[in-house]
Amino acid sequence: MMEFVIGASLMSLIVAVFLTFYVLKKPAGNRKMQEISEAIHRGALTFLHKEYDFLVVFLMIVALILLFLIKGGGKLTISFIIGGISSALAGNIGMRIATKANSRTTEATKVHIGNGLKIAFYSGSVIGLSVVGIGLLGVSVLYLIFDDPNIIYGFGFGASSIALFARVGGGIYTKAADVGADLVGKVEKGIPEDDPRNPAVIADNVGDNVGDVAGMGADLFESYVNGIIAAM
Repeated sequence: MMEFVIGASLMSLIVAVFLTFYVLKKPAGNRKMQEISEAIHRGALTFLHKEYDFLVVFLMIVALILLFLIKGGGKLTISFIIGGISSALAGNIGMRIATKANSRTTEATKVHIGNGLKIAFYSGSVIGLSVVGIGLLGVSVLYLIFDDPNIIYGFGFGASSIALFARVGGGIYTKAADVGADLVGKVEKGIPEDDPRNPAVIADNVGDNVGDVAGMGADLFESYVNGIIAAM
């Protein structure tokens, strides 16, 4: 049975890779569309890298507390660190494909709205399959190694730690950028909402991706794995 579970998780990751290449092969639109898309992509990556710099320190501090202050904390610490890394990875994968799919969805919609929907759906499927695949694989492998759900809950704890900061941090960023774009662009300059002439619009779109894609991906990941671990 365990072999079947691991096989199913690996299959979901393989399908996610296949869908990623499918989306990336689609035309990304004209030069202006690619320029805006790339600015959002680079901005989202920059935010995540800066956020992860702080999260690594937090993970290390909590890992040391688990290691030295909890009896038999060595195994729990390993589980905790793997959970944190897995949660960050699931969110990062989703954010990367989302920022690459935006201009491709727009370009496909020029032909038919169904074409754009297909690319948007496939790009969204990547993060869904990644969350399920990475989460199920992590829980299964740790159970095979430790054979104790009381140790595996550290995996969910690590995932929750990343999700907490990713969701809240991304949400605060996107709201600040959204309000700034509206106040300066629409109120002071009379520029329409989401107009690329307003630099704050790029920051707003970056926030949408890091909060609603990367943050949500990490949030879904921790809910998914903690549900499994609680049942175990």
